Amino acid sequence: MSWLRALKETARSGLTVERRRLEPVVAARAALGLALVVGVSLALFGPSVAASSAFGAFQAAIATFQRSWRPRPTLALASGASLAASTFFGYLTGAHEVLFLALLLLWTFLSGLAWAAGPTAGMIASSNVAIMLVTITLPTSVATAAGHAAMIFAGGVVQAALVVLLPVRRWGAQRDALADALAAEADYARRLRHDPVAPFDPVPLMTARSAAAVTPRQARTRPAELHGARGLAERIRPVLASLADPAVGVPEEGPERGRVRELLGAAADVLDAAAHAIRHGEPVVLPPPALAALRTPDTGTILKGPSRRAALRLTALLGDVVETAEPRPERPDADDGAARTRPTLPRLAPLVLAEVRGELRPDSPVLRHAVRVSTVTAAGYLLGAWLPFGHGYWAPMASVMVMRPDFSQTYARSVARFGGTLVGVALATAVVQSAHPGTYLSAALAVVCAFGMYLLMRTGYAAAQVFVSAYVVFLLGMDGAGLTQTVRDRVLLTLLGGLLAMVSYAVYPAWETPRLRGRLADWLAAVGAYAAVVTARYADPAGPASPDVREALLRTREARVAWQEAVARATHEPVRHRGLSHAAVEQAEHALAEFGRVAMLLEAHLPERGAPPVPAAASLAESLHRSTERGAKEVRERREPHWDDLRETVTAWSAVPPDHFLLDKGAVLLLDSLEELTTALTESRRHH
Repeated sequence: MSWLRALKETARSGLTVERRRLEPVVAARAALGLALVVGVSLALFGPSVAASSAFGAFQAAIATFQRSWRPRPTLALASGASLAASTFFGYLTGAHEVLFLALLLLWTFLSGLAWAAGPTAGMIASSNVAIMLVTITLPTSVATAAGHAAMIFAGGVVQAALVVLLPVRRWGAQRDALADALAAEADYARRLRHDPVAPFDPVPLMTARSAAAVTPRQARTRPAELHGARGLAERIRPVLASLADPAVGVPEEGPERGRVRELLGAAADVLDAAAHAIRHGEPVVLPPPALAALRTPDTGTILKGPSRRAALRLTALLGDVVETAEPRPERPDADDGAARTRPTLPRLAPLVLAEVRGELRPDSPVLRHAVRVSTVTAAGYLLGAWLPFGHGYWAPMASVMVMRPDFSQTYARSVARFGGTLVGVALATAVVQSAHPGTYLSAALAVVCAFGMYLLMRTGYAAAQVFVSAYVVFLLGMDGAGLTQTVRDRVLLTLLGGLLAMVSYAVYPAWETPRLRGRLADWLAAVGAYAAVVTARYADPAGPASPDVREALLRTREARVAWQEAVARATHEPVRHRGLSHAAVEQAEHALAEFGRVAMLLEAHLPERGAPPVPAAASLAESLHRSTERGAKEVRERREPHWDDLRETVTAWSAVPPDHFLLDKGAVLLLDSLEELTTALTESRRHH
């Protein structure tokens, strides 16, 4: 993609307003916390302290909106404490430009590395640097700076207290994640009725798994209906696929296929009902036609063999889902031993340090982002101080807020921030010049703008930035200082900060496109290991709940999602494909998805513990492991992958097929998928 087209696409995505469900009650609670902090600070300490405390409450509320499964009060307190520390240390060095610049470089570099711990930590760290650049201009002494830092932390405490005192949909995010997983299974079942080999996006199941991890305190209060349903949804997916697939199930047409379609439709209705009950905490209401379809005795007479076993297993699993989804009174000791544990914030520190150490390598996108954002912020600070605009901190503040580890987000947010700033400042200017608001009216208008930002922050960065810009204008105008400078010069300095961010990515990029082969190789190795582990369980039956199968499946999902995210980032990059064209990307993804689907079909029919083993499966498992490991290495080295071991095994079986039709058909389908992958990579090299 050319630079001109890449800039056009990222600009369009940055200005897009997304249609998402608004949360006015949550936004009103956040605005209430801000109003309390600003009102009390104004009455007791005056506009300067009120501005500091308002920034603390404002940022703490934003932290509670970030995508995280931790308790919202914890996020608010962590945000308030980190911002208070950043502001205080910033003021201690603020009078000495060299010392402050050194602190700014260090603080911004660390905030860039914080993205290794996840987007929530990265966003909070970046916001701390941005707000620090503003708040250090307010105090006049060390004691006053300590007081301002205390008020900033108090703002975070107030927001945390309101989350506890005025709960809105407790466990709502976890309920939504689990309900989305069940709804995704329902959609999958409906698509299988018309497309027996339809793909399935594992992201909802991965999100539900992340949401299921709780701290020890959370485990004691988690609603009982949030236990168990996720694991059942995981087990239902391969059963649905095996029931629909003609390779191991029923023919594509005929009475058997009609019965399968009926069962898939009934399963979708039941899963939707369970998802609705979990999302809203209500009893499960099952549609009578779905119950009749699942309970009819015709299944045993119409379906035979593996399809009949899959139908019976599906009915049993759906019954377990319905029972699990029924809301029951919360019990402090409910299923604590089965809860996936999430470390508390103090215990999280060693894990975060390990993640950061893992990113300290030259080819790490996170390390490159940390270098970029620290350099750009320092350059913006020096340029802002040199230019005759005043309020020079707007340039570095804009840079640190828009920069992300990948190209498309940085450029999209730069365009969105400038557009939102232009509109927000213009509107705030019109209000100020026409109404001449005093201190308290300016504070009220700031709170109203904050409410608008909280309400719309998930609909797009540009829409939220309109209210953020107006909020800052009104907040800093509570004492009537520098309104014209804030309005006129901030637009130019914001543009400067955005341009610096965009130029930095062009000068020191971290393109995802050259790493696509590595991501593809990781996925190939992971899905090959998964298929090998599943096949080995036929030679050594350990039951459907075999832990090594589960671990291999999770690694496969992580590798697949990493590949998909890399492809999405690479799509808008102005970089040549370097040996992996867009057509090859699509064909290779289809090949590995088909490989994983066949392995999932084999998993759906794993023998129970103690069942007669299939000795031939051991040689197939070993061949799969060797072939995919070697193939992954060849993909990384830009060579054509070969599957000689697997082909020899399948060829030997064609003369004397094993006494197990699933392994016989499965081995052929697995080999066909790998051959398709080789074709995709070979054609890509030829065209390149």
